[in-house]
Amino acid sequence: MDQALCVGLISGTSMDGIDAVLADFAHRPTVLASRGTPYEPPLRARLEAVVRSGHATLDELGELHVLVGRAFAAACNALLQSAGVTPDKVLAVGSHGQTVRHGADRPTPFTLQIGDPNTIAERTGISTVADFRGRDVAAGGQGAPLLPGFHAAVLADPGERRAVLNLGGIANLTRLCPGEPVTGFDTGPANCLLDAWYALHGEGTHDPGGALAAAGRVDEALLATLAAEPYFARRAPKSTGRELFTLDWLRRGAGARLNRLAAGDVQATLAELSAQTVADALVREIGAVDRLLCCGGGVHNADLMSRLARRLPGVPIDSTAAVGLDPDYVEAAGFAWLAWRTLRGGAGNLPAVTGAAGPRRLGGLFPAT
Repeated sequence: MDQALCVGLISGTSMDGIDAVLADFAHRPTVLASRGTPYEPPLRARLEAVVRSGHATLDELGELHVLVGRAFAAACNALLQSAGVTPDKVLAVGSHGQTVRHGADRPTPFTLQIGDPNTIAERTGISTVADFRGRDVAAGGQGAPLLPGFHAAVLADPGERRAVLNLGGIANLTRLCPGEPVTGFDTGPANCLLDAWYALHGEGTHDPGGALAAAGRVDEALLATLAAEPYFARRAPKSTGRELFTLDWLRRGAGARLNRLAAGDVQATLAELSAQTVADALVREIGAVDRLLCCGGGVHNADLMSRLARRLPGVPIDSTAAVGLDPDYVEAAGFAWLAWRTLRGGAGNLPAVTGAAGPRRLGGLFPAT
């Protein structure tokens, strides 16, 4: 296997678009190029509607599966064109797809990502590895988070106790402490509730820099009610998603109080909830660390980052950029790495993280020809 270039593609729980990374795995994993491609507004609206409602006709789901696959393929092709790399130089595409339902805790566990890998392979001319989460769920795991192994490969330091915090729609933590097992889990909402509330009351899909939240005041009673959600107290392994943390969840928890609060006060309370639940989980599940490395869209939310710092006094907090990895593209790089692992015959999951019965080779291969 002489080729060592892989492309990683993902659209996370925020569903704002597709992150694409070209990485070289000849030696230490190295990101060579990255690119973000927003979803076309009509496609994003259809995806949002399906995820929000939890219902779709077979025709709608099938069509979205192909349309997302086309969008992923276009993102890959645009990345390679901008990098000046031809498809024949790339070993594989690792496509996470778009999660539309995560039901790892249901009586019949499942996780569902769409974005047809056949379409990606056909339109890129590159063999595609996809459906990474399903095998871990079949083995009794949560199917998430899957990137702690990648974090360990590129972000661990033998002389420093670290934790990695991904602030996407959902927040997740990874423990990277020398001499200790790598662990990780979803803490709860990072941006998903913030984005959903802002979309109702602001102009756009997210609160730039956390300005609305910064101008508001935390409602302590509402914060206490929301923080009583049983998920937060569960011990790892655990994972969650937008199936739980929705505006309906907020409305049920807040009741009539929600109508009496200013939009900025609710936004501030949701930001504080994200910071509090991350900090509490870090202290309870991981313990003392020398540094917290952050990635994902939330690193650009100055208000959220400042709340996190106040909740974790004495813990140095940095972006992964401080150690050479662009915080916007850590997850995409991780799925390039998972594709590489799969084609090399290695396991992609960590049973200590997901709770699976054992290490598993993840994903299915969809050849280019």
